[in-house]
This record gives sequence, C-alpha cells and structure tokens, in this order.
Amino acid sequence: MLVLDLDSLRPDHLGCYGYPRNTSPNIDLIAAQGVRFTNYYTSDAPCFPSRTALMTGRFGIHNGVVGHGGTAGDVRHEGRTRGFSDTLSRASLPAFLRSVGMRTVLVSPFAERHASWTFYAGFNEIYNTGRRGMESAEEVTPVVLDWIDRNAETDNWFLYVNYWDPHTPYRAPAAFGNPFENDPLPTWITEETLEKHKRLVGPHGAREINMYDNRTDPRFPRHPGEILDMQGLRRMVDGYDCAIRFLDENIGQLFAALEAKGVFDDLVIIITADHGENMGELGIYGEHGTADQATCRIPMIIRWPGMKAGHVDHGLHYHLDLAPTLAEMFGRDPLPSWDGTSFARVLKEGEDQGREYLVLSQCAHVCQRSVRFGDYLYVRTYHDGFHLFEDEMLFDIANDPYEQVNLAASHRSLCKDAVYYLNEWHDKMMMSMPFDVDPLWTVIHEGGPYHARPEHLRMYVEFLKVTEREWAIPELRRRHPEAFLVQEP
Repeated sequence: MLVLDLDSLRPDHLGCYGYPRNTSPNIDLIAAQGVRFTNYYTSDAPCFPSRTALMTGRFGIHNGVVGHGGTAGDVRHEGRTRGFSDTLSRASLPAFLRSVGMRTVLVSPFAERHASWTFYAGFNEIYNTGRRGMESAEEVTPVVLDWIDRNAETDNWFLYVNYWDPHTPYRAPAAFGNPFENDPLPTWITEETLEKHKRLVGPHGAREINMYDNRTDPRFPRHPGEILDMQGLRRMVDGYDCAIRFLDENIGQLFAALEAKGVFDDLVIIITADHGENMGELGIYGEHGTADQATCRIPMIIRWPGMKAGHVDHGLHYHLDLAPTLAEMFGRDPLPSWDGTSFARVLKEGEDQGREYLVLSQCAHVCQRSVRFGDYLYVRTYHDGFHLFEDEMLFDIANDPYEQVNLAASHRSLCKDAVYYLNEWHDKMMMSMPFDVDPLWTVIHEGGPYHARPEHLRMYVEFLKVTEREWAIPELRRRHPEAFLVQEP
C-alpha cells in the first residue's frame, strides 16, 4: 500500500477534479482507475491538527491537538489510565496496520517540523528527509526510489510518503519553467474582486502574503510578497500550479519504478492531503488558515485493485474515516478509540455512505468551527485572527464555491440548523471523553491562535498604516483590546 500525503493540495487544482490546467496527469491516472471522493474533509486544520486526527483516528477536541502551539500543540496525556504503553502504540493508524501484518514505513520530516513526535507511533521504519518541510520533490523522490528499489518486491508493506511542494513558499526549481504562463487565470478573481481583496485586512491577505507584511525571499522567486495587479495574481496562481505539476512529475517517477518492479498493478494507492490552500477565498492567499471550504476540503483518491474503478463518490466524509475503512477492508473491527466510520462499501460496491453533516475546526490561525451540510458551509468564528470576519458566515458552496457572498443575515433558518448540528456534535464530543475542557477555549484563553497573538497585531497595525488601511485599526482595537495595552518596559 502506498499513501501519498501531498501537503496543501486543494482538489480543485487537479485535472481529475475538473481543473482546466494540466497540473496532474499522473494523479489523474490513479483517479481514473479507482474511487475519487469529492466531499472529503479534514476534521481539524491545518497541518499538525490534521495529521494528528488522521493518525490517532480522533477529532482534535478528543486528542487535544487543535493548534500549533501552547497546550493545544501536544497530544493529550492519558494520565492515570495509561498502561505500560499508551493507546497510540496500539491504535494509531500505522500501529493498526502492523497488527494486520504490514511493514509500516514513513518518508517525512513532519514530526520534526512540529515536534509532533506522536506522528511516528506505529512505524517500523522512519526516513526524515531533514529540512522540516522545506524539501522540494527532487529531495524526497530519491529517498523513496531507493526504498522501492530495495523493498518493493517484498509483501505486505505500507509506505507513507510526504511531499511538500504545494505548501508555501512555492519552490519548483527555476529550470522547471512555467508550463501555465499562457493559461487563463481563474475567472472568479476579476480585477474588481482583487481590488476588494486589497482593501481587506488580515494575515496572508493580498497586501501581506508573508503573513503580516509583504517581504519576499530571493530563494523563492515564484512566491510573491503581495498581489497588486493581475500579473501579481498570475505569479501566485502559477507558482502554486507549477508546484503541483512538478510534484506530479515526481510521483510519475515513483509509479515508473513500481512498474519496473512488477508491483504497480497490484498496489493499493491512496492520494490525499492534510488540508487545502486558500487562493483568494475570504481574501486569503497562499495559506490554510480558516475552517472553510478552501482550507478543509482535501483530495481523496483510492485505487484498490479488484474494487470499484472509475467511480466518483459525493458523500460527506472525514479524513479520520480512513482508519475504520481500512479495518473493514482487512476484515477487522474498528478500534474503540477511533471517532471515524467506515466507508468501505463505497470502495467495494459504490454505495453511498456519506454523513449528514461534518464539523470542521481551525485553531492555529483563527478559532473557528464550521458545519458542512447539504449545499452549505456555516462558519462560526470565535477568534477572527485579525481578519475582521463576521461572527457567522454562511456560504452556498454549490453555487458560490469561492465563498464570495455571506448569506448568514438572509438565511437565518439555515444558520439555526447549522448551530443545531454544531451543538449536537459538541455535546457528543464532550460526553465521549474523560476531559472536561474543549481545547478551542484553551487556545483562546492562552492568548489566541498561535499565528495571531497580541504581539503580532501590535506589529501589524504599523503595516496597515503604511498600506493606507488605517480604517481597520479602531475595529481591531475594539475586538482585540489586549493587543493595545501599554507594554511594561
């Protein structure tokens, strides 16, 4: 089994999901041979919360990791109930696969990047590519090819490979060129829309791609510091798409090596991501900092020889549903600690096993919980991360996939439905764990999301003055008075 975890890859920039640019011919090949999921979401965003939920099989509210720092940056301690070994030694996704006889192998620097050492739980072999997520594909691929050369012909292996190219800063080598330089830009970002985005405030906005300013790094010429016009927009979009195409070509090298070993046709291949990437949604570019469609919807493609091929599933699923799905595929019961539910019958029979609704969380850049139901996404904001979001936002994802029109004020009944779902989920989560604290509130009481602390705002207001957006400072002061308190010398 080969799992390709492609950081920051949003599905609608892949050809198999309908993207008009030719970004992903090798990924598209696997989609044509397997099952493609169109409504697959990470339960907890961004990177660290997402991968912790995937590997533990538990929502962030249960495993404790909902952010990138503070108390919410560590998996909860089990305390007095912990035995000689902890639950993850048996219940992590790799540990479970070991229990069914698989040799588990990881190629990723992720644990070092976030000091998320629990990510290693259950792996037999670990190859840290060594640059804490700043690797480009040409640094990862040789490690994987070497492993394939030495081991591909053995039986019962699970190889988890982490590529980083679609994560900022976009870094496809200069020699790769730009195969998309003559392709049209996304039509929804018009010059009028871009002008509106330039007036908005908040980290990773059009004027501050570098989070709180417009600085650039000469090592990454594809990644802009700000977007002032349509040419700047092209630099951003082309940089992201070049990263995906470069990544895809490296994936093609893996496939060729597996074919040469005679194992490609019999191999289970899973292609997914930890989260997506906002490319203008909510005025945010090149970041995965919200609990919205752009950040939380991820690709999921599963090619399982002998199962459904060329099938598209539209049901609502969490990425943490993968563990119980694999358990069913291997004829095992799901483990009691897992929060997910199996969608194995989608793979076997094409049967719809989608959920009624999903609850999505983000506490690293903002504190938000969202509800994905029907054609809608409801977003509840508890800490706006200095974006001045409304407390409630509602988007018609079917007709407004880029989240341009907030319907909350005019569709109150739908908002009430979403709040009911959110409360139902929250009650179930709180009643099914031994802890009495929701880590979202821990993040807020420890000073706010890691990437939006008071000290960041004090620095940011000076940049707002330079960029003629002083209009926002009074409202930022009203919402976040703690950032404006006089600092002791």
